[in-house]
This record gives sequence, C-alpha cells and structure tokens, in this order.
Amino acid sequence: MMHVERAELRVLRLPLVRFFETSFGRQHERELILVRLLGDGLSGWGECVAEADPYYSAETTTTAWYALRDYLVPRLLGRRFEHPAEVYAALSQVRGHQMAKAAVEMAAWDLHARRLGLPLSKVLGGVRARIASGVSVGIQDSIEQLLEQVAKELAAGYQRIKIKVKPGWDVGPVEAIRARFGDVRLMVDANAAYTLDDAGHLAALDPFGLMMIEQPLDYDDLADHAELQRRLATAVCLDESIDSVAHGRAALALGACRVVNIKPGRIGGIRETMRLHDLCAGHGIPVWHGGMLETGIGRAHNIHISTLPNFTLPGDVAASKRYFQPDLIEPGIEVDPDGTIEVPTGPGIGVTVIDERVAAATHAHLVLGS
Repeated sequence: MMHVERAELRVLRLPLVRFFETSFGRQHERELILVRLLGDGLSGWGECVAEADPYYSAETTTTAWYALRDYLVPRLLGRRFEHPAEVYAALSQVRGHQMAKAAVEMAAWDLHARRLGLPLSKVLGGVRARIASGVSVGIQDSIEQLLEQVAKELAAGYQRIKIKVKPGWDVGPVEAIRARFGDVRLMVDANAAYTLDDAGHLAALDPFGLMMIEQPLDYDDLADHAELQRRLATAVCLDESIDSVAHGRAALALGACRVVNIKPGRIGGIRETMRLHDLCAGHGIPVWHGGMLETGIGRAHNIHISTLPNFTLPGDVAASKRYFQPDLIEPGIEVDPDGTIEVPTGPGIGVTVIDERVAAATHAHLVLGS
C-alpha cells in the first residue's frame, strides 16, 4: 500500500539549447513545475507540462501551482492507496486542471513502481524494451536553416521528422524537405493555426505523402476537424482537442481524426492515458506519444508509457541534449543510431535525479505535509 506522507513542489526555469518556435511564438527557456511525493522512505517524481503562457493550453505554471498547492496535493497527504490508479479519482472533485493533476498522479505511479522495485513500464504492462523516436523541428528563419536542421536530425537516427507549420510556412517547407530527403517519414504540426476556410490550401499538402497533419484547427472544434478530415486525403491527428477521454470518444465518434497524439500530461496522467490508449486501440486508431519540452524526468515517464502496445508510431520523445545541457537526470536520455531509445530498467522511471541541478534551477519551492 502506497502512503503519501509529504510533497515538494518546485518551479524551475531552464534555458533551451536552441530556441523552439511554433505558431504560438518563439521560446528560449522552459518554465515548469516538478512534483515529488514522499512516503515510506521513498519518493516519486512528476513533471507538469503546463507552460508559463496560456497559448497551448489555458493551464499555466501559475494556475497549476495554485491548484497543486491548495487543492490537489492536500487531497493526497496522509492517505494510503492500494494502487496509483486510485489517485486520479481522489482528485475528481476538482474540475479541469488536467496538467496539474497529471503531475501529481504520475509522481504517484513512480512512487508505486519504486515500492515494488519494478520499472514503470512493467507495472503498466508495456510490451517493448526500446521505443521508436521521432523529432519535432520548430519553425526556422529560412528554408535553408530548416533543411540543415532536418539533415542533422536524420543523421542522429530519428525515425520520423515533424515540422511546425503556420500560414505562410507550410507547403514550401514540405516541398523542400521532400525534394532534398525523398520519402523520409514526415508529418506537420499546425498547433491550431488554421481555420476550415483553409481546407483547400491544406489539401495542397496531400500530394506529399505526409503521415499526418497534427491539430490544424482550433483546440476546441471537433466538428470542423471532422469536416476537414472528410476533405483531406492526409490523416488528421488531434492533440490539443483531446484533453480528456470523453473528448477522445467524441472525436472518434465524429470522425474528426485518424490518428491521436497522447500526452499524459495533457489528459490527467497515466490512468487516463491507458483508458484513451485502449479506446483508440478498440477503434483501430493508432496513437503516438507527444512531447512538451519536458526535462529528463517527464521524458523518462514518456518512454515507459510509450511501451504500451498501441503506441505504434514514433513519438516526440527525443534525446535530452536537444533541449537541456545538462539535463536534470543522469544518465541523460539518448537516441541510438537506429532511432530508438532504451527503456530504463531501474525501479520507477529508472533515472537518477540530480538534486544540485534541480536546486540551481529552482525559483520557488514549497513543502507540504509532515
């Protein structure tokens, strides 16, 4: 039985190795929240994927800190849980705040797996010892810079390239990549930058054989995504639109997508990820694991979760050194030349958190509980 005795919350700010640009803007640092749950002499780590600004999601590090401090963590302190799958239900009285819930819920899964002395993937029923890795390339200052970046990532072994797109930066970059790199596995991610009025323009991407176009339309518009999917040969993938299993069920019923990007940190954590994973599998919809510029702590969680059987497409789980040098963990996450990542075999998420690096990046710290 897992006993939650104490919790630590931290706000961290880490510079990115290289800027990352999406349709929302250019990012030079990552602000994030870490959650550490302690009990019975052990601890488990979780990372909140909320960002400093409310562009990707209405949740931010500020709202997540408030929800964690005042509502979510107090519901767990002093309690005993037979299984971490019970934690999400214990937080259900609080509406929304899925990213904050995910951080504390995933820390509970890490703590539980460490108690058992098992890697998290084994506790989840994972089926693979290595996961396929893809990479996300942000919007660049020129086509030439984009091609240089793609060449670098392919040389590193990544099995799939995703590029960020927006109006004015879409067909041209895709055409240039196809001309230079041939039939490399390629997809685009719009982060809700288009409207249904752009359907004809987006159809111009059909001849390029893309794996998918991710989140082309607004984050809360399943109906227009369903109409767009009917007009496109390219598969639509939903990301921001699916922040719960219920929204996933509605999207599949409407035919709003043919692929789903699952981010545990977006939908409330691991229990909800497993439910959405199983729902998609039952409808023959493949899923892949998205990324949110996580540190090695969140990235390690992502690796273990990606071992579930319906994660059949390469995810955005890339090497630590692409984003942070040094990362918060040792050893860092590495991508092998064949484009795969080995699943850590130690207890829990299976990585060592370097306390000194965490402390150096900390801008706020709070301890809750005895």
